[in-house]
Amino acid sequence: MSKKQDAPELRRSLQARHLSMIAIGGSIGTGLFLASGATISGAGAGGALLAYALVGLMVYFLMTSLGEMAAFMPVSGSFQAYGSRFVDPAFGFAQGWNYWYNWAITVAVELAAAAIIMNYWYPGIPGVVWSGGFLAIIFALNYFSVKGFGEAEFWCSMLKVATIIAFIVIGFLMILGIMTEPNPSRIAPGLQVMMQGEGPFVGGLAAFVGVAMVVGFSFQGTELIGVAAGESANPGRTIPRAVRQIFWRILMFYMLSILIIGLILPHNDPSLLKNDMKDVGASPFTLVFNRAGLAFAASLMNAVILSAILSAGNSGMYASTRMLYAMAKNGMAPKVFGKLTDNGVPRNALYATTLVACLCFLTSLFQSNAVYMWLLNSSGMTGFIAWLGVAISHYRFRRAYVKQGYSLDDLPYKAKWFPLGPLFAFALCLLIMLGQNYTAFTAAKVDWNGVIATYLGIPLFLALWWGYRVKHNTRMVPLEKVELAEAHRNALMQREENRGGKPAAAQA
Repeated sequence: MSKKQDAPELRRSLQARHLSMIAIGGSIGTGLFLASGATISGAGAGGALLAYALVGLMVYFLMTSLGEMAAFMPVSGSFQAYGSRFVDPAFGFAQGWNYWYNWAITVAVELAAAAIIMNYWYPGIPGVVWSGGFLAIIFALNYFSVKGFGEAEFWCSMLKVATIIAFIVIGFLMILGIMTEPNPSRIAPGLQVMMQGEGPFVGGLAAFVGVAMVVGFSFQGTELIGVAAGESANPGRTIPRAVRQIFWRILMFYMLSILIIGLILPHNDPSLLKNDMKDVGASPFTLVFNRAGLAFAASLMNAVILSAILSAGNSGMYASTRMLYAMAKNGMAPKVFGKLTDNGVPRNALYATTLVACLCFLTSLFQSNAVYMWLLNSSGMTGFIAWLGVAISHYRFRRAYVKQGYSLDDLPYKAKWFPLGPLFAFALCLLIMLGQNYTAFTAAKVDWNGVIATYLGIPLFLALWWGYRVKHNTRMVPLEKVELAEAHRNALMQREENRGGKPAAAQA
């Protein structure tokens, strides 16, 4: 029986191409195709670009931090394992449940957005029908083996990448005047569009901080390689390769896409998303294709957006299911979630995650934009908490690694700019989290609904952390007692095997 339970750990069937595309699949979805309109309308094209640049730099440091730990100690449910081993078991417990909820609620966000996309074509059909149907599809995809999931995500992500490249090419053709829109009354694409109204920066610092959380939500998913590390083939080689490639791909796609949208659509364009959910179906990508006179291509783009959203939801279902499974195996979740099927799928964990994803039905049943924004803010906050955990865990890991006398040259992948990287990521993460809705406190009357929707994840995380700490009497793990020996031996063995030499254990 135990052999079957260990099967997903031992198969390691995800290749480097799978890891790269899984992370792209998780991070290119609602955030880019839909919420990018909200960032430009809220902070202007200049503010949106600056937000994406700063958050992108933060994500770069987080990715290198995660890559160093995941290549050294590849385990399923990495955030919980790293937090428990390098910081405090209670911290790892809180991180694990937080990350599970983060992606489970993200699945609900993606399904709600998918229902709105379908409303673009079929406005007469209730959104709950579409949400339910798409949830069934995502559930079915995660019912099979990890290799099948990896292949599905690889090809779905390839479709997204091809679409974004086509969008960038058409956008530049419009900006250069080679492809002109059929409506001559509109201002021609270019810098004059970005400078319209209050542009390029709108709303000052408050608006910039406000959209930073949405930008962070857009980038969330890059850390999926850490979750998939336990099921990757030759992690010492594939994880560093995926880390090096994926960030620059995502940053290029996001920065170029936002720049093109800002040069074609003014921030005060009534079609851009401004907290009015009925306009989400007309995403900035679709609007640009419409202005290029490609009406058929616009409908096709909506279909691509739909597939991208479902792909991101599929990645979220995978991540949250694997996290719940890993926590059950470590004794931090009910044992029932640690059971596997014969083909190595934790279906009990999948059932629990699917129940949380059913929150997507609330947006359709109540027809309320507030419900959708609550789900979006909740997911964004928990995602930032997970990123904070990565920075803290890496800082503690590197200090423990050096203190115990291990050589940095033995690391399969070494993060650059330590300790600046994790410290910068921690500080910016914390700043965005705390400043996300500070205007709710500065008003004459505190907006408690906004405060709760935005900040609820923080007290819940602290309650999990300190509750577990008090119950189990855990403490911060001393640096000299952090368990590194076994992972170090495995890393050396993997390195020697990659070089074609004898395993390090045999040499020792």
